Amino acid sequence: MFPAVLRLSATGFRTLARSRSCHSAPLASRCYSHGKVETDEEFDARWVTYFSKPDIDAWELKKGMNTLFGYDLVPEAKILDSALRACRRLNDMASAIRILEAVKDKAGPHKDIYPYLIQELKPTLSELGISTPEELGIDKL
Repeated sequence: MFPAVLRLSATGFRTLARSRSCHSAPLASRCYSHGKVETDEEFDARWVTYFSKPDIDAWELKKGMNTLFGYDLVPEAKILDSALRACRRLNDMASAIRILEAVKDKAGPHKDIYPYLIQELKPTLSELGISTPEELGIDKL
């Protein structure tokens, strides 16, 4: 009886080994949404509208910035302009400075992006009385 079990188990192992080598795994395919693709202009307009709401509160501002910085992009100057104006409406200068710091961090190794955005935002920053992290000296901490 014992040799029959060994013979059966040996045959089972050979069959199992053969069946694995003969079949390949099916390729995985994903079904993505077939919805409308948002253009860059529509994306920018959506965020400018979001931050331009007159009744935006601090939580919505921070939630919007967190979502925006979660994308794989550096926001356009007009989106940042709208967000900085929302900070001024809320009298939340700390959030305005954090936005500028996050933009600098988001630009990463591309050293020309942050100076360009500061150049574009300079009129807004001076109009709203917002100092950059470099002007405050907190970029060296």
